[in-house]
Amino acid sequence: MPLDADIAAAYRQRWRIEISGAVQGVGFRPTVYRHAAKNRVTGWVANTSAGVVIEAEGRAKDLHAFRHAIVTDPPPHAVIHQVTEHAIAPTGDTAFQVRDSQSTTPGDLLILPDLATCNDCLAEVFDPANRRHLYPFTNCTNCGPRYSIIMGLPYDRPATTMAEFEMCPACRAEYANPRDRRFHAQPNACPDCGPQMALSTDDGTVIADREAAVDTAIEQLRAGAILAVKGLGGFHLFVDATNPDAIARLRQRKRRPDKPLALMVPDLAWAKLLTHVDAVAEQSLTSAAAPIVLLPRKPNTDIADNVAPANPELGMMLPYTPLHHILLRGLGRPVIATSGNLSDEPIAIDNQDARARLADIADLFLLHNRPIVRPVEDSVVRILAGRPQILRRGRGYAPFPLPTGTAGQPVLATGPHLKNTTGILRGNQFFMSPHIGDLDTSAAEDLLRRTTNDLSDYTQTEPALVACDPHPDYASTRHAENLGLPTIQVQHHLAHVIACATEHNLNPPYLGIAWDGTGLGTDGTIWGGEFILVDGEVWHRVAHLHPFPLPGGDVAAREPRRAAFGLLYAAFGEAGLNVEALAPVTAFTAAERQTLLRAVEKGINAPLTSSMGRLFDGIAALLDIRQRATFEGQAAMELEWLARSGNAGAPYPFTITDDMIDWRPLLTAVLAAQQDGAAKADIAATFHATLADMMVAVARRTGVPDIILTGGCFQNRLLSELAIARLDDAGFKPHWHQQVPPNDGGIALGQAVWARLQRGKAPCA
Repeated sequence: MPLDADIAAAYRQRWRIEISGAVQGVGFRPTVYRHAAKNRVTGWVANTSAGVVIEAEGRAKDLHAFRHAIVTDPPPHAVIHQVTEHAIAPTGDTAFQVRDSQSTTPGDLLILPDLATCNDCLAEVFDPANRRHLYPFTNCTNCGPRYSIIMGLPYDRPATTMAEFEMCPACRAEYANPRDRRFHAQPNACPDCGPQMALSTDDGTVIADREAAVDTAIEQLRAGAILAVKGLGGFHLFVDATNPDAIARLRQRKRRPDKPLALMVPDLAWAKLLTHVDAVAEQSLTSAAAPIVLLPRKPNTDIADNVAPANPELGMMLPYTPLHHILLRGLGRPVIATSGNLSDEPIAIDNQDARARLADIADLFLLHNRPIVRPVEDSVVRILAGRPQILRRGRGYAPFPLPTGTAGQPVLATGPHLKNTTGILRGNQFFMSPHIGDLDTSAAEDLLRRTTNDLSDYTQTEPALVACDPHPDYASTRHAENLGLPTIQVQHHLAHVIACATEHNLNPPYLGIAWDGTGLGTDGTIWGGEFILVDGEVWHRVAHLHPFPLPGGDVAAREPRRAAFGLLYAAFGEAGLNVEALAPVTAFTAAERQTLLRAVEKGINAPLTSSMGRLFDGIAALLDIRQRATFEGQAAMELEWLARSGNAGAPYPFTITDDMIDWRPLLTAVLAAQQDGAAKADIAATFHATLADMMVAVARRTGVPDIILTGGCFQNRLLSELAIARLDDAGFKPHWHQQVPPNDGGIALGQAVWARLQRGKAPCA
């Protein structure tokens, strides 16, 4: 017999449910609405600056089912960190509503990064009967811009750069309908009310607009033009990837003679036609992050040789905005899609700024009128030991936070000088900025300052402490010192180690192998071939390469012959610099050799270094692979590529005495093999294998099971996979970066975590 109304009301409960995490801009509220309807629950849901708040009313079993559905069946890109609920007094709601956002105190609110176009929106874009047919700004709650257009929190349209575009009645109806996938999709728009395209010259003269702008851009690409294309987080430079002459012009204008250029291909089938794509790579390529993925290239394709000279890999990405899909499908072939900047500058995001800065590079500008708030570079991923590894963390990943274990005071980390990222440690989460780049220009320094301020606003956090690198000449260090907050300097290679340990949630003790090009050591020399033992809250440099002089200092990073000069001097003295048969010796004139000899003898602009990166450079120069480099790491990359085609022989000798690893016997063996006529590829392969043995030897001396592989040298896939295999075979547990770059782009995380741990304690070395 049914209960009367008064008795039924007595059985009703009301819960206040609070949800934190990435729950805004992902269709969370319409999902909650649908779950409420299905489970006969009334009440409301709203966004706050802390996340999502729900007041739900109904029978107890329905409320339990409702909560369970929210947790087990959230929107595709939502990330729930915490769900709390408590009972409150019923109010008798008769329906479930989606309320406007509420402004509350700062909390654990997360905003997703910019997301690639979803399949539903893509189908609409290419459906001639759909009102969004060929509309470049089609999106929904499952895709589209997020971080690049947000001006404030909570994440609502008035707090984005879409505020200036008033929705038409049709878009407004979608936006207001809880059953529509565009319900509260903040960038929602259509051709009648949203942003539009224009093709212009560098002086702002419009050649074509709307669909005609895209059609004309496609014609210009076919004709060999270089186009500056405004995308999601900034400008790309587009050029036909099958046109070597056009690519040569791009390289000359962009001042990028050799560094590989990324490709954007029309679809996954094209990626598989040009490169070897396994299941892991396919998952990365087609993910919502849509990064550039480094893939083994196939021979005899139409891709021009000067896309990635001599490189066995291609950097491949799929279109990730409707505009990209329309352009690539219309063109019907791959394009170069490289950052819209001169080398070492931040990417352009503003139309006027792009026309000014890129006027000497681009022939035409494909623009739109949706403002970009902050630059976000494409992310770069490679597949290492069967797992994706982020080499550059940008669009699709940043600034989504990384868990750090225990909570504590908020810390700002200003990062390194090269491949800079910055970040804020709030609670037990680290918010890493998108890739900023090298801080060699005033524009890059300004971007660093704006990014740190932006992250503080975005996370609603006032840092209590700043962490930075100890190098006094780094722009990131100067920025930290100018903030007027307590500052802790974290040694460069220790920061590398802590970043990887944090990513894997490791507890000490662990041994970090930090191999890179340069980092200031606690003894004032340049480190880079380090074995660092972290034990509790202290660390020790337990082994390192035998130091050698680096004539010219930083100049040597672009001249491998200088690293070879220092190696020969450290191994053989002046006699080693007079062997005319050695390529790096003859790469200098006799007068230059004498000048450099005096410099290393007197220690004038010839700092001592233990850098593994410079050891790689020196070996590459001795094998006459590369005497001068046009981009960082070029010589080491070419040494790796050569080694992949070689056969490793018996490992070269090295000795370990106390904390010193003597590479001089290795160098002697390399020179002997070269003199005996051994193939360069075999020498390179044996060199790589020897370094893996070196890691195992130090690990055995230390006796710690957990081994961390970190630093720029571990961007070398051959070295990394040899190390992983041999350490594993020797009974150790190797750990390598996956979510955080192994290069300097990851050390801000380590800086922040260690600084929080060490505040108020004496530094250790």
